[in-house]
Amino acid sequence: MIRRAFTMRLKPGALEEYREHHDTLPERWPQLLSEIRDSGIAQITTFQNGLDLFLYSEIHDEQAWDKLWHSDVHRRWAELMQPLMHLDENGIVQAGELTEIFHCEPGPSH
Repeated sequence: MIRRAFTMRLKPGALEEYREHHDTLPERWPQLLSEIRDSGIAQITTFQNGLDLFLYSEIHDEQAWDKLWHSDVHRRWAELMQPLMHLDENGIVQAGELTEIFHCEPGPSH
């Protein structure tokens, strides 16, 4: 499994709406969940600290995120999320991929 992590930033006042969209994602966006799975993404977890978001994912292949980002359903989702997110000078959600520096799987205890 390949681990990927990203940082993003919400606009002030956007957290409640961001949470609501994600809390209702399974009911409102089942096609997005299917696309996530079909793209090769095994799991996505998002953590929040103030306006900062940390997204952790486990993917099956290096192209998984690219497949998702270029899908029609993700484009529609991104349009919904864009007003809530901090954007760069080109109007694109400012997201940074993090470099993994440590991973530990200690195995079973003896």
